[in-house]
Amino acid sequence: MLSELNPKELERYSRHLVIPEVGLEGQAKLRSAKVLIIGAGGLGSPIALYLAAAGVGKIGIVDFDKVSFSNLQRQVLFSESDIGRAKVDVVKDRLNNMNSGVEVKTYDLKLTAQNALDIIPEYDIIADGSDNFSARYLINDACVLSGKPLVSGSVLRFEGQVSFFYAKDGPCYRCLYPEYPEPGTVPSCEEAGVLGVLPGIIGSIQANEIIKFIIGKGELLKGRFLTLNALEMKFKEFSFMKDPHCPVCGDNPVIRELLSYDEYCSNGEQHVDGISKAENIVMNNGLEISVEELKRKMDRREKFYLLDVREQFESRISTIGGHIIPIKDLPNRVGELNKDDEIIVYCRTGHRSGNAVKYLKNIAGFPKVRNLTGGINEWADKIDKSVIKY
Repeated sequence: MLSELNPKELERYSRHLVIPEVGLEGQAKLRSAKVLIIGAGGLGSPIALYLAAAGVGKIGIVDFDKVSFSNLQRQVLFSESDIGRAKVDVVKDRLNNMNSGVEVKTYDLKLTAQNALDIIPEYDIIADGSDNFSARYLINDACVLSGKPLVSGSVLRFEGQVSFFYAKDGPCYRCLYPEYPEPGTVPSCEEAGVLGVLPGIIGSIQANEIIKFIIGKGELLKGRFLTLNALEMKFKEFSFMKDPHCPVCGDNPVIRELLSYDEYCSNGEQHVDGISKAENIVMNNGLEISVEELKRKMDRREKFYLLDVREQFESRISTIGGHIIPIKDLPNRVGELNKDDEIIVYCRTGHRSGNAVKYLKNIAGFPKVRNLTGGINEWADKIDKSVIKY
């Protein structure tokens, strides 16, 4: 066993080697292990850092995003000099600098039903650091179909959650959450916020579960759902069991291949009563406007009402003008709008404003209302580079 660790490794991992539960055998297991981290954000950052420091032999990173300034509040893998770089490239450089003995494989792509089963089976255990329900159900189903264990975490505001899912001898994510959330019922971190330190705590717990699984020691969070209220600094634990009727891991599974998950899950955009209940309409050319077309209307000085449904603080980061009515206040302030006006609605990416358009069109009866496709971020990309993306 000593021959499997060179002198530098014996020195590097000496604090592991003196722990009876780890020792030389456990460290050798870590060196041979392959872990896939999906999402290089708030949760993925501490997971990647601690697994690399622990000497996990191969770490895969899946993420298709670029580093933005708003990431730096919680995503501790990145620095100001990384703004605009692909996250996976920064992670690879950072982990290689931390531990040259770790192989880092990057996937600069979005995990989908078409590629998940090509990537996940290559690894021993999967860490879910995603931030939306469609990804969580996709990752769970891919892990069940591949026979892989999954350590899942989530954070929002001051609340964090962690569990260990392994359909081989325990419940999966669908056993805990059998139903997809109703569209708009769970806000995203973008709208609701997250305390910057919280992903570090939850991600570290995920890394701990992964290390315990690899070395085969300790009691895993299998069938146990751990929650943290960081504001009160209270942990709670709930037990749950494998569901024999689970559609993917139950006695008679009906999910035998990956689905098109975006059709079933909300993207987590903010909602308010009335807006989330709006009739599901298809956004077509009559209900959308491109940033190019909006710019032409502005240049021609056409008359229209520009409505910003972001929060007040967001408008202080960047704006293209207009009147601010945050989406949560829209049903109570709809009387401020004139049904005779052409109304163009925008937000950061076009999702909240899309929900606002549905509400104004289908519930409130406004005949001339359109959503700015891509929101202020697309305006920054295509029209005015001086506008800040966040």
